[in-house]
Amino acid sequence: MNRRTLLFASLIPIGTASALFFSSRKSESIAKTSSKFEVTKTEAQWRKILTPEQFEILRKEGTERAGTSPLTAEHRKGKFACAGCNLPLFVSETKFESGTGWPSFYAPIANAVKTSVDTSFGATRTEVHCRRCGGHLGHVFQDGPKPTGLRYCMNGVAMKFIST
Repeated sequence: MNRRTLLFASLIPIGTASALFFSSRKSESIAKTSSKFEVTKTEAQWRKILTPEQFEILRKEGTERAGTSPLTAEHRKGKFACAGCNLPLFVSETKFESGTGWPSFYAPIANAVKTSVDTSFGATRTEVHCRRCGGHLGHVFQDGPKPTGLRYCMNGVAMKFIST
């Protein structure tokens, strides 16, 4: 066995343990808090009403690939609502082009979202979720435009657009 093979073989258990640790932390967070929300469903009920991609993002805290959501290019007047429970979350007037590849907003509708600390993947970020069903929407960062200076970087698949 050469050094490269030995090194690679020794990294496999570390990578596997890390993946299990981080994935279990993500799936536990919504499960532990689901009783705190107005809209609650079993995993089977969520799977029935959501697409597989929506389920992965809203219920398992996944992330869609940058640049894949049609909502990134949505510029009509309207509201962006939770794909899980239809709660309006953002209005089009607060949407801006962040250049990140995800729909971005500088402010949510009052009392539409809640935040929590997300320590997955070895970083500390502020997670944004729907206050009514707890669905994972994305993260908020402090590098947005005026007037708030915030950038709500949302997964487009976690929302739907309602034209007004």
